[in-house]
Amino acid sequence: MNAHDGSEFDDIVNTETWGPYGSPQPQPVKTGPTKRGKVVLSIGAAVLAGTGILTWQHYDAAEEASQVKAQELSIQQQQIELEKLKVLSEANAKTAKTQAAQDANRQKQIDACVSHNKGLIGKQLGATYSSVLSDCQNQYTATGSTAGMQEAASSTGTASSGGGVSPGLLLVIGAGGAVVIAVAANRGKNTNAA
Repeated sequence: MNAHDGSEFDDIVNTETWGPYGSPQPQPVKTGPTKRGKVVLSIGAAVLAGTGILTWQHYDAAEEASQVKAQELSIQQQQIELEKLKVLSEANAKTAKTQAAQDANRQKQIDACVSHNKGLIGKQLGATYSSVLSDCQNQYTATGSTAGMQEAASSTGTASSGGGVSPGLLLVIGAGGAVVIAVAANRGKNTNAA
């Protein structure tokens, strides 16, 4: 018989260390992504870069449009304020004209009263020119000063920011009041029904 090496025989007989196609050959391990992985990564990077550029362009265009819209709104608000000021100026001019006419009419009435009552000066006890003038001025008082109305008109809405009650707050207050009235009316029905 032939003499054979025990290790070779053991390798043939012991199949636990190798697969169905023979003993496994050691293969070098490659580090890094495969060709398919590299292609996937490059496609992903291209998609991300393209999406980023498109998103930036869309955002930039939307931002420019919103700035233009804000400028248009600002110009419109300034035009509205200018129109308000024109209307207030016209109203103040009309009011001043009316007030001047009323003051002239009052002065005529006071002058007529003083000339009518001049005969009392010196004939009646304590009657002096200043007392007669003061009585006539008290008799024909001013019909009303427009200074308060002018101050109120000039102070409303001329500043874009400041105090005051917003329309939204007024709606909330009105809705709250309506709810309170409805609840009170409902409770009133319930207590009367019992």
